[in-house]
Amino acid sequence: MSSEQKVAVITGASQGMGAALVKAYRDRDYGVVATARSINPTSDDQILAVPGDITDRKTAERAISESLARFGRIDTLINNAGIFIAKPFTQYTEADYATVVGVNLTGFFHITQLAIAEMERRHSGHVVQITTSLVEHADSRVPSVLASLTKGGLSAATKSLAIEYAKAGIRVNAVSPGIIKTPMNPVETHAQLAKLHPLGRMGEISDVVDAILYLESASFVTGETVHVDGGQSAGH
Repeated sequence: MSSEQKVAVITGASQGMGAALVKAYRDRDYGVVATARSINPTSDDQILAVPGDITDRKTAERAISESLARFGRIDTLINNAGIFIAKPFTQYTEADYATVVGVNLTGFFHITQLAIAEMERRHSGHVVQITTSLVEHADSRVPSVLASLTKGGLSAATKSLAIEYAKAGIRVNAVSPGIIKTPMNPVETHAQLAKLHPLGRMGEISDVVDAILYLESASFVTGETVHVDGGQSAGH
């Protein structure tokens, strides 16, 4: 690859939004490191598949080290991997807690720490988190304290990292989706889920991808959360 070709690392890249992001960044001629618990190899030599559990620091270490070995640089990290479990607060189990915190926070911590260390050496980079609009607007119809706890943590970390690393040339932003048509939401639930948005429909994967690509090219934007939620965060 050319030393000028940019490289994006994308977590949760095997399906849904993650797979769409892999395609979107390849369409922009980025080299892509795609990591997920289970991910198939590809014939595209500009995509490096790194299977592994994002909660394990060794997965993050392999994703970053193999990215540098193959491509020689890291320009963008998209923290797309996430778990969402909607339950009344008192019905969450210890296993639910460990799973959600592990993927949403621990996974974010390990790979972001390693990616930013590399970006700092280049004095350039961009990190994007995927959060949820439920952080800004709790909804009794969707009890989800663990999402608010973990994704709210990502929202706060986004601002903190943006300020800490601004002088290092590293931008940090977030995208906060409403309910998106992904494999996580069965088709039979779509009509009901659409009603939770003031615009009266669910979001498309392309809506979120477009927001991330906007942030990628928005060189004067950092510490920002872009809401892609059909108006949810504005009110009901």
